[in-house]
Amino acid sequence: MSPTKQRTAWAFLAPVTVYLALFYAFPLYRNLDLSLRDYTVRSFVQGDAPFTGLANYRKVLTDPTFAPALLHTAVFTTVSLVFQYAIGLALAVFFDQNFRLSATLRALFLVPWLLPLIVSASTWSWMLNSESGIVNAALHALGLGQVNWLTSPSWSLTSVIIANIWIGVPFNLVVLHSGLQSIPASLYEAAAIDGANAWQRFWRVTFPLLRPVSAITLLLGLIYTLKVFDIIWIMTKGGPADSSTTFATWSYQLGFGNLLPAFGPGAAVGNLLVVAALVFGLVYVRAQRKQALS
Repeated sequence: MSPTKQRTAWAFLAPVTVYLALFYAFPLYRNLDLSLRDYTVRSFVQGDAPFTGLANYRKVLTDPTFAPALLHTAVFTTVSLVFQYAIGLALAVFFDQNFRLSATLRALFLVPWLLPLIVSASTWSWMLNSESGIVNAALHALGLGQVNWLTSPSWSLTSVIIANIWIGVPFNLVVLHSGLQSIPASLYEAAAIDGANAWQRFWRVTFPLLRPVSAITLLLGLIYTLKVFDIIWIMTKGGPADSSTTFATWSYQLGFGNLLPAFGPGAAVGNLLVVAALVFGLVYVRAQRKQALS
């Protein structure tokens, strides 16, 4: 490559490199530095926090909130992903029929995805309100008792999961529907000629060919769901009694939710989320490489 072409290539790479350095590398470095030092409000401003090594991580791992927050994060992420993907796939297959008003209805399903999270979470808070919520009003009309969706430790996690599923379904619908569009119609015709019914065509043609799209959909959904904060904080603030606290809300509570903020432990919890997302990302890359080699 000639020097002119090399300079041109670097010129095109420069904006991306600067962007990644400023908005990804530097924040990650600062978060790692926060987790390895004993920061207070004064030392955060003056920058003279003493180095404590892994003390903040030990403090987090031995904290009584760690085990419940880990469980809630796992349940919140797993249940959200399963239902978002299943409902999104069902809707994608449904809208793949290209019936009348299909495009219009599909566009309407995008509304939850396009709304600001604060609007969606506030709407769900109103709907699930124990006294004046429309959901309890519907249950009352059916002769069922009142459910304290947001104020009961037994229901708070379920409530935020329901809201998160509603918000995430449109993303799965859009991506999976685009994947369905790339499957040749001739494969379905060949399967029909061989005597396969609609259910068999789905499991033997549609689902296997959607695996690459499904994998990236689930990975992106996993990374997003791990760091969900807005929905939980607006609806329950992680309560009551930490019954809906996840790593994302716990990190915020440690760093900003107290009069005496614990910046170091809060950053440590945030880094645990980063590591979890990185691990799943590496697993996905490894699986893709194996699939490509096979």
